[in-house]
Amino acid sequence: MMASTRRIGSPDAKNRTVLLDAAEQLMLEEGYAAVSSRNVARKAGLKYQLVYYYFRTMDDLFLAVFQRRAEEGLKRQATILAAENPLRALWAFDLEAASSGALTMEFVALANHRKVIREALVDYSRRFREAEIDIVRTVLRRYRIDPEVWPPEVVAFVMAGVSRTMALEGALGMTTAHEETLSFVREHLARLGDPPAETVVDE
Repeated sequence: MMASTRRIGSPDAKNRTVLLDAAEQLMLEEGYAAVSSRNVARKAGLKYQLVYYYFRTMDDLFLAVFQRRAEEGLKRQATILAAENPLRALWAFDLEAASSGALTMEFVALANHRKVIREALVDYSRRFREAEIDIVRTVLRRYRIDPEVWPPEVVAFVMAGVSRTMALEGALGMTTAHEETLSFVREHLARLGDPPAETVVDE
């Protein structure tokens, strides 16, 4: 099949951003199944034909919503090493990202039905995980912690996994062992203190 040569609106256009915002709000308020061209246009206060002026298909619209938030997350993640205490900053980032994961959950559900979303979700998750491992590896090196004892891959996975489990359970109203876990992590991060300046490794 030949790719469509139909004109597509500018990616920087104001109406395109308004449509993305409307689609995202619908996903959060009513779930991905409520996202149709007419519902998005109605939410945005625009004509539904404009949806297909800026996006060739609904998959393209969903993909644009996902990619916008994914890139924001990666940019924020990239600033962690500049924090005074990167390990604490990474834990806080994981907690915040997990607690605002309602949109991610909608995309996970949507990925079961749309291959393009599944592929984008897997690619983003891989990039995010690899970047987080690099952050942990750099931080542990600053603290002179043996990577054989504390493998960066495992530390990054556990930090992300614990925060997401707590967010998922919290959304259901189940908080057993949450406070104890938070206290445990805070205590051990406090024991580490700030990384010695003389051990900072240039990246």
